Amino acid sequence: MGNLGLTWYIVRRVAWAGFVSVLILTVTFVLLAVTPNAQAAELQFQAAQGTGDAASAEQAFEQARGLDQSLWERYTDYMTNLATGNWGWSDTRSQPVVQAIMEAYPYTLMYTVPAILISTILGLGIGLYSATHRYTKLDYVGTFVAFFGLSIPNFWFGIILLLVFGVTLGWVPVLFDPTVPVFSWANVVQLVLPVFVLTTGTIASEMRYARAEALEYVRAEFVKTARAKGADENRILLRHILRPALVPLSTILVGDLLGLFLTASYLVEIVFGIPGLGRLSLDALLNQDTALVLGTTLIPVFVAVIGNLLQDIAYTILDPRIDYGDR
Repeated sequence: MGNLGLTWYIVRRVAWAGFVSVLILTVTFVLLAVTPNAQAAELQFQAAQGTGDAASAEQAFEQARGLDQSLWERYTDYMTNLATGNWGWSDTRSQPVVQAIMEAYPYTLMYTVPAILISTILGLGIGLYSATHRYTKLDYVGTFVAFFGLSIPNFWFGIILLLVFGVTLGWVPVLFDPTVPVFSWANVVQLVLPVFVLTTGTIASEMRYARAEALEYVRAEFVKTARAKGADENRILLRHILRPALVPLSTILVGDLLGLFLTASYLVEIVFGIPGLGRLSLDALLNQDTALVLGTTLIPVFVAVIGNLLQDIAYTILDPRIDYGDR
């Protein structure tokens, strides 16, 4: 594939990603705008119970948060500021949205990065072993682990583990302590359960897909030919089975990464009290902090754009037959 074809493909993908990002932000902005504001209703109720005026309280609330402007004015102001690098101001946290995200994302990375690395390495390794050693005891063990991870809900599993190892045994802290140094044994201890919960679910899908994809090549004619020529088993496994299987498996890896950011982070951070992006986004939704909700929405969109782009580039490296030049 020519470099010009790949460059043009990347440019088109980035342009399309920009359009999709704007579309997602627009839909989110409109949905937040038409949703009744619980804080405004609470202020009106408090004013009505006291000596104040409910209408005046609502008007003051809208002026303070810029809601007295039209929807179009608020939307154009936000998009203009976003284009200049200003993601807005968080009313509930009294700080810029970028600062709030920068303070939260390290806590999310603390457990998502180890979970992704562990689940990918173990998932691919166990899946390849199961494919090349079918119907053995270890193959059955791997199948059990996969079905267990896919079946058990992360939210419930996290609560059970926290009750057993935190409350009953006292081996891990019940609540996450953000003041603990990152590179310390105390931080490792409090991250063991979140990483284990995420790894359990992610390794299951990685292992099952790796096994299924590898089985297609274990029985392939070129693998049989390589064995007949006396090729080393490790070479056959890595070059003739793993490499072609990685092409579809890279899609699964991107999907798991997005799943961790979009869904699992919400559940895990609520259960273990981790002040990461999931907890930040949930609090912003509950408080209808528009700027913060939109800012936290941009993060998974950005991960999706970069992840899918790297995935397509990895396709061409793993399989030279794939050509984006004519697309």
